[in-house]
Amino acid sequence: MRIRWHGHACFEVGGDKTIVTDPHDGKSIGINPPQVEGDIILVSHDHYDHNAVREVEKEKSAVVKEPGEREIDCITIRGIISYHDESEGKKRGENIIYKFETNSTKFCHLGDLGHIPDEEIIDEIGDVDFLFIPVGGNFTVEPEEAKEVIEMIEPKIAVPMHFKTSGLSLDIKTLEPFLAQYPEESIHKLGIELDFIQDDLPSTTEIWAFSL
Repeated sequence: MRIRWHGHACFEVGGDKTIVTDPHDGKSIGINPPQVEGDIILVSHDHYDHNAVREVEKEKSAVVKEPGEREIDCITIRGIISYHDESEGKKRGENIIYKFETNSTKFCHLGDLGHIPDEEIIDEIGDVDFLFIPVGGNFTVEPEEAKEVIEMIEPKIAVPMHFKTSGLSLDIKTLEPFLAQYPEESIHKLGIELDFIQDDLPSTTEIWAFSL
């Protein structure tokens, strides 16, 4: 299995099929555009830095923008309604959390989650191997809240996203305030790409941080 980070909240998960999450167009936020074509494209909400489907689609790409459960190419995908703010969407609208499983690995992408999820959402998410979680604050959960969400979900791997990187024009925090909450031995710093097998996954939560 392969995971590749294309910046911001855009990840490429490659198994039998290529799944792309929350594509951006690059230039609108000051970073390079994603270089991938998705068989399945997941969009958590309709904001310009998460919905640039045209950048990553190809003929017969399946685009998912709605909550609910579906199966595409033998991959089960569940979209769970949450909110982009702490006021039940009154400020920035709804956000879809996506839980999907491919090659026996369970992934959860929290999109622009802006609040601590309730017990019902946590139950819907269930067991997770890889959790993609926003940590930059301002438009999403703050670093301290992100840690709380991770402790609620208890993934094997928490992957921070949606934080300030070189060139990014959005007013959000860097990765450091989030990482500062964890002991060094639980943090693994990566490049932009990771190849792994199930045996590589730990039994207790670790932070695997990609960098551009």
